[in-house]
Amino acid sequence: MAQHDEARQADGSPRVTLRPLTGDDQDEFLDLVNVSTALHAPYMSMPSTPEAFRAYLARYEQPGEEALLVCLRSTGAIAGVVNINSIIRGRFQSASLAYAAFAPTAGQGYMSEGLGLVLRHAFEELRLHRLEAQIQPANHASLNLVKRAGFRSEGCSPELLFIDGAWRDHERWAITTSMAGLAHLAPHPTLPER
Repeated sequence: MAQHDEARQADGSPRVTLRPLTGDDQDEFLDLVNVSTALHAPYMSMPSTPEAFRAYLARYEQPGEEALLVCLRSTGAIAGVVNINSIIRGRFQSASLAYAAFAPTAGQGYMSEGLGLVLRHAFEELRLHRLEAQIQPANHASLNLVKRAGFRSEGCSPELLFIDGAWRDHERWAITTSMAGLAHLAPHPTLPER
């Protein structure tokens, strides 16, 4: 992944960079989660204990899952996290995104820049064709983030995800390689010829 990090820094954002989540991030990550509770509720919950962090990290060490930190280029501080979940190959070549900004740097455009880097990584390096994001209708900050990134609305799914103790409705948003202007890339080897 080090070579990928260099590539992401070279042609990426002037203010942020991406790097994989590691066990060394536990203390900073947990501190940020704890000061960001009001920002995340009721839309998501993040691991807030060392045990929960280790389980979260273990999930993203599995094939088909990635947790990428959006970090400030100037200091290395973590501004947010973007997870690429449930990568499916074959005819689908798709994954779901989940993401969270952290309160100390929220509202400064870092997640917009970080999401742009994640799209390039997913489409150019992972060679996915499609990314989806499911967002609760009242989460205006998240909706605005995907709109700025070029995602299109694909409708609403009632009671899609279990969050904060209840099944929540979610708007479905998606982007493809052609929508991102990257359709010329060679397909992943698992894509059938026909």
